[in-house]
Amino acid sequence: MDKIIIWDLRVCPVIGTLPHEREAGQDVILNVEIYTDLSAAGHSDALADTIDYAALKEQIVDMAENSSFLLIERLAQAVADVCLDRDGVEKVKICLDKPGALSRTRSVAVEIKRSKKDRN
Repeated sequence: MDKIIIWDLRVCPVIGTLPHEREAGQDVILNVEIYTDLSAAGHSDALADTIDYAALKEQIVDMAENSSFLLIERLAQAVADVCLDRDGVEKVKICLDKPGALSRTRSVAVEIKRSKKDRN
């Protein structure tokens, strides 16, 4: 299956379980792999035949920056849900990276894979 990849999308949601994490947004970095069939767009050269990834990116940013989840796992699931709600998206892989989440580390991340067939 073909895929569209959105690399290193930086969003700033309220995320975390500790009191200081609930006071302001924190940067998280998303890598989103969207699995779809790109053959029609490859032949037609028409936006209508593919996933409008600019519009999808805006939808992800809006959802994330207006959220206030406790867990990065929940935010990753919400991003997957936004993607899977789009026509033509069959499955997604989301890697959500929270820099500075733990001392002595660069980052902590979660990676999830979800598909439309798993939703039914």
